Amino acid sequence: MDLMGSLENIIEGSKYQGTFSLAEMLTFAASRRLNAIAVAKEGDCEYYLAFLNGEPEGALYVDAKGALFGDKAVVHIRAGRQYTLCDGEPEIIGTFVMGCRIFEKGHIEKNITHIVPEIGEKSQGVGVITLSVRREKYPQNGIRVSLRKDGAIVGSDITTGDGAVSFRVMHGNYTCLVQDRSQTVTHFQITFDESHTDHFLDL
Repeated sequence: MDLMGSLENIIEGSKYQGTFSLAEMLTFAASRRLNAIAVAKEGDCEYYLAFLNGEPEGALYVDAKGALFGDKAVVHIRAGRQYTLCDGEPEIIGTFVMGCRIFEKGHIEKNITHIVPEIGEKSQGVGVITLSVRREKYPQNGIRVSLRKDGAIVGSDITTGDGAVSFRVMHGNYTCLVQDRSQTVTHFQITFDESHTDHFLDL
């Protein structure tokens, strides 16, 4: 099976979902039940993680010495780097996973635990934040809304008829970018925690 060929097909037909840390990506993919491929590159090393229905099912690691697949590759999928996530057709991703399936999912969970919180830092909760875009109090349909933290986009979607989008993310402070139909981008600074789950963004 030509895994690299399958990978090229996935990337060509994919839709960009955002750039995430490993923990953020796993949460985002699970919340959306994504069929997707994630990629990170450092020097001559390339890291790929394939998702089916939101679950990490396949891994590929490539460096100058060659390629590792499945469980041998997933031990290289660690926290501390940013991954670009793109969704794709489940049939194509499924074909890719057949050649690099992960059997020991615990490797990924173990690698996430390598994130050491700062002393005194509270453990962050995770929940769903809802952002409603309005203009003169009327909901705005078809508006691109992106959520950014520490320079990385952790969620991006387009508002529906009620003018709202929702993302499953960690509690914390975020920058929200709203792009209207005239391509004008407006920035909002928002805080997400248990008492601030819904935000109105007035253009």
